[in-house]
Amino acid sequence: MKSNIMPYANNQYQPMQQNMLMFNPYYTPIPLWMCMPMSCQNQPLPPLDLKDYGPDPFVINIEQATKQNDNFRLALWTGNHLQVTLMSINVGDDIGLEVHPHVDQFLRIEQGQGLVLMGDNEDNLYYRQRVQEGYIIIVPAGKWHNVINTGCIPLKLYSIYAPPQHPHGTVHGIKQDQPHDL
Repeated sequence: MKSNIMPYANNQYQPMQQNMLMFNPYYTPIPLWMCMPMSCQNQPLPPLDLKDYGPDPFVINIEQATKQNDNFRLALWTGNHLQVTLMSINVGDDIGLEVHPHVDQFLRIEQGQGLVLMGDNEDNLYYRQRVQEGYIIIVPAGKWHNVINTGCIPLKLYSIYAPPQHPHGTVHGIKQDQPHDL
């Protein structure tokens, strides 16, 4: 017996039985352009203009921005309650042992590998963990911490501070450019 039921992949009404249509409340027509890829994989991405875009609304390819950044630290977005910074740590170098008493911090490694050290005081860094591309690091407020580049290429990461830790527009080209009170 031949069925007259057609496939209804993108139809708002779908048959339950032959000659009976059922309304699908979850169906939303999607324009064809939304199904197309945003870019071709084989074409290089144009360089981004890396600066502080806060507090305006903002969208960026964070992986591309992080890998493109060659500054030790660059504030990418600074708002009233949140800040995103990009960092590039040279081979064998580190962020520097620091503590943020009232700031939680999120870091994500986009390139390279390193060693994370954390503890309750600068003389007792009991937490040690190796990290590499794709890993995240959560630093609770009040924890002493450092990230050391143990690889053979620059360690590229981005960091999210809540609330912001650095002034709007911060750019530290090299580690020595940062103030020592951070």
